[in-house]
Amino acid sequence: MTQTVGFGGGCHWCTEAVFEAVAGVTQVEQGWITSLPPDDAESEAVRVQFDPATIALRALIRVHLQTHASTSNHALRTRYRSAVYTISPAQQEQVTRLLAELQAEFDAPLVTRALPLAGFRLSPPRYQHYYARRPEAPFCQRHIAPKLKQVAATVPMRPAGIAAAEQCARTESSNPPTG
Repeated sequence: MTQTVGFGGGCHWCTEAVFEAVAGVTQVEQGWITSLPPDDAESEAVRVQFDPATIALRALIRVHLQTHASTSNHALRTRYRSAVYTISPAQQEQVTRLLAELQAEFDAPLVTRALPLAGFRLSPPRYQHYYARRPEAPFCQRHIAPKLKQVAATVPMRPAGIAAAEQCARTESSNPPTG
């Protein structure tokens, strides 16, 4: 049985590519996420479905923390809120505990917070699966490829071609062309 969680912290193209590559992740949706006030403004993020029998939530959170500026409260935090978005009070408690445990792996305090997932709006289809569709693009090579290399050193990865094909097929079947 899959579980759902949201991740935000950096560009949703980067975050999407990272989680699409992780073994045990069954679906990644890229878009804008909201939480409860005062965090109810939209922020770039992904909503991830995963199989906890294959990959633990702790491992996913560790990947998230390592692939964005999780200790930096920079000026773009309103657009790139650093958070793990939860779907239940029990998951909120679990994520809060995991963030506290994972803090020991960082020299500076984490700015990443556990927030309730209140709303989610998908990106337009032309922006979804950006890396899968354009891996050779300069942005992808400069920003996404290094993150994927880093992630591959810490968790099992899906074969790139399979992950990209599955994600693109899901998007195309749920967003049929309009004419």
